[in-house]
Amino acid sequence: MSLGDHLEELRARLLLAILGLFLALIVCLCFGKFIIKFIEMPYINAMGQEARLQSIAPTDGFLSYMQIGMIGGVVIASPWIFYQVWLFIAAGLYPNEKRYVYMAVPFSAGLFITGSLFFVFIIAPLTLRFLVMFNKSVLGVASNFTFTNYVSFIGIMMLVFGLAFQTPIAIFFLNKTGLVSVQTLRRVRKYVFLAIVIIAAAATPGSDLISLFALAIPMYLLYEIGILLCWYSGRKKKTQANQPKSGAITTS
Repeated sequence: MSLGDHLEELRARLLLAILGLFLALIVCLCFGKFIIKFIEMPYINAMGQEARLQSIAPTDGFLSYMQIGMIGGVVIASPWIFYQVWLFIAAGLYPNEKRYVYMAVPFSAGLFITGSLFFVFIIAPLTLRFLVMFNKSVLGVASNFTFTNYVSFIGIMMLVFGLAFQTPIAIFFLNKTGLVSVQTLRRVRKYVFLAIVIIAAAATPGSDLISLFALAIPMYLLYEIGILLCWYSGRKKKTQANQPKSGAITTS
């Protein structure tokens, strides 16, 4: 494909992805109250059943509601968005490489949703409990979170964890397209770990160390899982190549 064809393909995929996101946004705005109750669960678990988030500025509630709809729309539309992204990538690949793209689509969407839910159900309650306990025990201050700040924190971290969970798919794809070998992935482990910590720190600005390492540790484990998948796939392919073909005549 020429550069113009690639740009036209990119434009078409972006329009389709935005259309899917827009439809998902409308659905999430219609069910915004249920989404709010869902993302409030870590806060209620940390603060108690009677706890309520606060809205200070007149427009805080409306703007946060729209932000919730956008974040929920991204999560719900993620299978469609990743499908468009991978189709754009496939346009520049050889026919034998495109089959890995179609394998990656469902796993990408599944890992994104898993990463987002992992933060809501596992990491967010731990982080909030730590912050509330630190404020009370060390600083002697009450924790009264605003609705806007809480929604922004939960929403951004859901997206960050969802994207971080794409690591195994990215590694597997790079290996299968011949851009990087398993030996190279193993050799650069220590540099990758350092890069992951830096990325986690940049992705969680202003957050506590629990959020930082809660993102960095799963990312590194996912990196190791990606290496394991590449190794297993290469070993399986080598085993199949060494097996005699059906109907082949062997001689002693």
